[in-house]
Amino acid sequence: MTGCAQLNSLKSKSSGNPATTGTTPPARMETGRTLSFTAIVNELQLGRYSDGEQDLKQYLVQHPGDRPAQAMLHQLTVDPRQALGSRSRTYVVQAGDSYSTLAARYLGDSGAFLILARYNGSTNPSVLRTGETVHLPASSPGASSATGTALPRSGATDPDVSAGDALTALDGESSASELPAAKAQRLQRESLSLLDQGQNDQAMARLGEALSIDPGMKPAGPQAAALREQLLSSYHERAIVLYRNQQLDEAISLWDRILAINPNYEPAVIYRARALELKHRLKQI
Repeated sequence: MTGCAQLNSLKSKSSGNPATTGTTPPARMETGRTLSFTAIVNELQLGRYSDGEQDLKQYLVQHPGDRPAQAMLHQLTVDPRQALGSRSRTYVVQAGDSYSTLAARYLGDSGAFLILARYNGSTNPSVLRTGETVHLPASSPGASSATGTALPRSGATDPDVSAGDALTALDGESSASELPAAKAQRLQRESLSLLDQGQNDQAMARLGEALSIDPGMKPAGPQAAALREQLLSSYHERAIVLYRNQQLDEAISLWDRILAINPNYEPAVIYRARALELKHRLKQI
């Protein structure tokens, strides 16, 4: 059945059917649905900025005190050059890099992927290819605190707050001397605290930040292990949607992220191999 589905997909590709070429993102869900912060972040990672902004504003009407959502909206609406600085340096993308990992390494938080992508004029943050040249803020302080505007934990509740004001609003959790492994452990603890408060989406987002910094980090107990499985499952489900829409590079990138965390995650191993095979076949058409 899989072979037939791939063959039909190939036929559709070669016939130029716009509904199956994979150049169009998955259709947006109906307005009025129950909004999930994780789903909105996924939407933004696929470059659906207009829909994401609308959904973030709607989400904040329902959750007005949600600081990660406030900070994400700020990333989406602030002038990235004003926030990160006009002076930049170039960086050549290496295998395994993504805007999330670069944001974790150079801005101090993987959640700053959106403002870094916009800083580079990207219309789809999920796509970053090996060998591509990107721009990083010349004054980026490394894996510690950073811009403030982009950090979900910055306390930047005012969408008009400046980068400097937001930086001073940091709650002191992290310091310039904090090592990446220590920061990942702290973020994992924060994710468990959020989970205890019933904020499941925020807990998964926080754990995702931790694992972007240190994919090999061990779970801190059964609750952390269960949350990690839930996070990997959400990544896999998103990758399946991308795969079915023939957005193969994005899907493979997500499966790579899963396998960096858990090399034995069998669904990712199987589907990644299928995606690579399909990508090879499409190149031969």
